[in-house]
Amino acid sequence: MLLTLWVVSILVFAIINLPPGDYLSNQIAELRATGQAEGVAKAEFLRQEYALDRPLWEQYLIWVGFAPGPQGFAGLVQGDFGWSFEFDRPVGEIVGDALWLTVLVNLAAVIFVYVVALPLGVLAAARAETWVDYTAGFVGYLGLATPNFLLALILFYYGHKYFDLPIGGLMAPHFEDQAMSWPKVQSILLHLIVPTFVIGTSGAAAMMQRLRANMLDELGKPYVETAKAKGLGPSRLLAKYPLRMALNPFVADIGNLLPAVVSGSVLVSVVLGLQTIGPYLLAALKSQDQFLAGFVLMFVALLTLIGTMISDMLLVLLDPRIRYGGREA
Repeated sequence: MLLTLWVVSILVFAIINLPPGDYLSNQIAELRATGQAEGVAKAEFLRQEYALDRPLWEQYLIWVGFAPGPQGFAGLVQGDFGWSFEFDRPVGEIVGDALWLTVLVNLAAVIFVYVVALPLGVLAAARAETWVDYTAGFVGYLGLATPNFLLALILFYYGHKYFDLPIGGLMAPHFEDQAMSWPKVQSILLHLIVPTFVIGTSGAAAMMQRLRANMLDELGKPYVETAKAKGLGPSRLLAKYPLRMALNPFVADIGNLLPAVVSGSVLVSVVLGLQTIGPYLLAALKSQDQFLAGFVLMFVALLTLIGTMISDMLLVLLDPRIRYGGREA
């Protein structure tokens, strides 16, 4: 995981620096065009302070924390995430509250995906080519075809109109600066209903279709006929053999689902006004705020690796045929 994170950090830094210039160089050009000499001097000082005037390879080593910068060793490895020029604050302060809210929203979306996709996928496969299968398929294709931002706007309006659901944000405004309490938790849970449904819908639809296809493939194998011949009931047979085998890709998708949910929630976060890292990432990429954008992308990469590790561990528990240790001759 550490080696992978190192490679990802190189790719992230290289991609962020592909466009010409950076936030400060663009600001300097704008200030010079308007004749603001004092602003140019300040921006030049910041470029030196954060080593943006050095070669890219040296900037990378300082950003990660492998080489000393103007302030010594102060990079990602040391827990210093840099300075956001767009928001004029340390990156750690900006994303501090947004990080745990992002994890909370995406964890709720992942749970929603599995809770919805598992029963619908199994039911569609067990009742293949019946009205149950066709209905589940229609719901799945509808979920895949509906853009998340459009679904967010629809639920935004009708959820508030008919169910009195809160509009925007992940908590009531008066709770934002307060310590955690039970009323604040209740407010967060209430605000999570619409984002969880919107973000998780497309993932649940895709996973339901995949599980149905895996189940149909397993149900057609000879061992299922053998189990039937031994007198196993339909429910026990379904749960003990085909479902267990069909769950392998289902579980392996955890590593891919987390980053997909995070990236897919950026536009939804903007539409619903969620206090997650999505809007910060969008603003950082638009303004070339490289320290903020780099940290958010590294955070998504870390989530991906954690999801992959969890899926690997669950696969070993789920399928006894999977072993990571070598066999003795």
